[in-house]
Amino acid sequence: MSRTADVVIIGAGIAGVSTAYHLAVRHSVSEIVVVDPRPPLSLTSDKSTECYRNWWPSSPMVELMNRSIDILDELAGEVQFGMNRRGYVFVTAREPTLDRLASESEFVAGIGADSEVLDAKDLRSRYPFVTSEAVGGLWVPRAGWFNAQVLGQWLLDRARDHGTEVVTASVTAVAGTVALSDGSEISTPQVVIAAGPLSADVGRLAGLDLPLYSELHLKVTFKDHLRVIPRDAPMTIWSDPQRLDWDDGERTELERSDRGDLTGEMPVFCHFRPEGGADSPYIVGLWEYHGQAMDPVWPLPEDPMYPEVVMRGLTTMVPGLSAYHDRLPESFVDGGYYTKTVENRPLIGPSPRPGVHLMTGMSGFGVMVSQGAAELLATHLAGGELPPYAGAFLLDRYRDPDYLQTIEDVSTGQL
Repeated sequence: MSRTADVVIIGAGIAGVSTAYHLAVRHSVSEIVVVDPRPPLSLTSDKSTECYRNWWPSSPMVELMNRSIDILDELAGEVQFGMNRRGYVFVTAREPTLDRLASESEFVAGIGADSEVLDAKDLRSRYPFVTSEAVGGLWVPRAGWFNAQVLGQWLLDRARDHGTEVVTASVTAVAGTVALSDGSEISTPQVVIAAGPLSADVGRLAGLDLPLYSELHLKVTFKDHLRVIPRDAPMTIWSDPQRLDWDDGERTELERSDRGDLTGEMPVFCHFRPEGGADSPYIVGLWEYHGQAMDPVWPLPEDPMYPEVVMRGLTTMVPGLSAYHDRLPESFVDGGYYTKTVENRPLIGPSPRPGVHLMTGMSGFGVMVSQGAAELLATHLAGGELPPYAGAFLLDRYRDPDYLQTIEDVSTGQL
């Protein structure tokens, strides 16, 4: 069976459904088919931490994120998806780190993202749950989180209202037509690869070698039944490396069980945020200490130590959580893959293959960048006037030797 479509979007995660929304609703493209073997928003989009921030270490990322947050603000006037503005606070116990945060604050302010450096007194006054060892921090105000599932479903529903169709199937070929696992084909002039951690595989079907790799990132939801964390806390991030306080017996056992990765210096950015409303007892904790690139597999690889490691890491920043060391609270671990480029900047726009467009490489920031990225890609497809930052997200940036030199030691902004 063969059919036609104006645009075929491969992938029904937040990137794909946002693209469908912007094309169908804001550009009146009527024949859009979204193809995915899984239910919409169910591979990695429903595993998101659901946060957003405009604080990034490069001008194109700040510009794109600011635009994305502008659109989120607009949509929050049409649908309630729990968007808050709690902010992020980066916390440190090291004066050199505070100096670095202050320097970064000045730089990022110059490219469009405000922040405020806090000394120890200001930090403790605002966030008394933070350790007295902290010498200060950095407050990022244009940040927070929201219910990405509610938003994603609303976007998909609006796209469907304007004629978008969702087909449950895998893509088996992309060559003039899009061939599907059910034996059907879709003839289309425009294909969008928005397949998240499977984008490299889909790219190969279209004859593209996409510069993407994936990391497994887990998160753990704790039941904070002792109410150690205030319900109005922001996203709170420990910005120093640390060593966990295992006793001698625990350290020996970890070494014996081949978990020596947990006994030395651990990386920065152990962080948490409250989950749910004012009456909820839950917090979400995250810490990527594995640092391993891998081919995505499902079910996700397990790390049985993850809840305890994250809790101990958070306790460095929030000493009150030590009440849970002898007995961890009820917890649940899930996660997904951060699929990224080397400089952690997404791929948005046309590829070298005519008619094949990219909406991928969104790492762990797919939810927050989704609206700006979808608007940008839709503008490419509709032939509209592109914003000045559009070229920074094209695949052909890797053909520029000067650009390649600039990204060798660049900060990626990844938490």
